[in-house]
Amino acid sequence: MNKIPQHIAIIMDGNGRWAMERGKDRTEGHVAGVATVKKITAECVRMGVKYLTLYAFSTENWNRPDAEVAALMKLVLTSMQRELFDENNVRMRLIGDRARLPKDVLEAIEKLEADTAAYTRMTVTIALSYSSRWEITDAVQKIAREAAEGKINPEDITEETICKHLDSAFQPDPDLLIRTGGEQRISNYLLWQIAYSELYFTPVYWPDFNEEELHKAVENFQTKQRRFGKTEAQIEEEEKEKNIK
Repeated sequence: MNKIPQHIAIIMDGNGRWAMERGKDRTEGHVAGVATVKKITAECVRMGVKYLTLYAFSTENWNRPDAEVAALMKLVLTSMQRELFDENNVRMRLIGDRARLPKDVLEAIEKLEADTAAYTRMTVTIALSYSSRWEITDAVQKIAREAAEGKINPEDITEETICKHLDSAFQPDPDLLIRTGGEQRISNYLLWQIAYSELYFTPVYWPDFNEEELHKAVENFQTKQRRFGKTEAQIEEEEKEKNIK
């Protein structure tokens, strides 16, 4: 427990396949996935994780069949309940293109953001109508407008400038990215932020991803030496200096 990632990001994949393999409609897999969100959120709180970011619906997911999109939006609306956040002292945040969300869904989410704003134990960020390319494009547009207005010189734009204009600027970069469902790709998720994140892929479908599976991912993370471009010797020396202090 002495090396818990402070920020875990998860690509919650496999809901539809989980349902279809059981002869059920794909929507039932998404319903089962919501139950997993509640379990994993509570366990992350217990473990001391400070930020949990969940990829719920991408900008590309708008291209799915209308019936499935409508069912997913309805599920988002019904799952935006305060109890989980109240019980665990968890704040809820949203990243994504809010303009594309149905009005009732957006209103429910923004109300939950306001109602949980004072909670401090952990922040759960829902990536909804989100893609990394959308987020980076949006940040570039904001910076371009500021440059056009004379608020910033193009020569003064740095990595920090871009970070501050991202939709997710309120939280640190993920330490650990988990993808369930067996696929080994990033799917346009937090591309800027995961430059030095540890990646963990599991064949387990999201509805079956329980506390034990989360522990496996964290244990794998704990075996890694995060060097951020430095050498192993440099990291070991820095650790020695910390221990001396």
